[in-house]
Amino acid sequence: MASNKYLTKKVNMNQNEEVPDFLGGHGDLLPADVLKMVNELLEQLHQADSNNQGSTVINIYGKGSLHVDHVDNQNFYGDKWAKPQKEKGKEDTPTLPPSLCTEQAMVLWRKAQQANLVNGDYQPLISRTQSAILAFEMARRLGIKEKWKVFETLWNRRNMYRDYYDGMNQDQTYLFLDKLKELFDS
Repeated sequence: MASNKYLTKKVNMNQNEEVPDFLGGHGDLLPADVLKMVNELLEQLHQADSNNQGSTVINIYGKGSLHVDHVDNQNFYGDKWAKPQKEKGKEDTPTLPPSLCTEQAMVLWRKAQQANLVNGDYQPLISRTQSAILAFEMARRLGIKEKWKVFETLWNRRNMYRDYYDGMNQDQTYLFLDKLKELFDS
């Protein structure tokens, strides 16, 4: 019964649109000023946006309610979320482990940098497989037994042994090994 009453009153309201104060008897369902504002909003939406093809969604939220439609960014403020600030004069270069900063190791690093195999921070500029082969050759020449652990820590990588074995099955690897031999033995 209530739905029939609502439909009947809605039809009456639409027939009297030219009288702005006439609310079609909906005063018993919503306060008159709220209903008047909703009707004005509907009319404005109808005039402003013809691309919705008749589907308009209106959400009405009470005072103090919370609603989130879409979140692009989340910003956290306070000491707990602050990024650590760099100290003045302190560079952000990785620290070389002791086995990779010996005099002999530094000679190999300089040669690798000149050949554009690694950058100034000792990070590789070549593929993962070539990096693993470079690590293997440097470790072999420097007598480093735990080569993968040392280089994985320095280069922030995992499973370099797999990269090495994958690289050893590639055709181009022998040219790269020749290049390393020529570079490090000169």
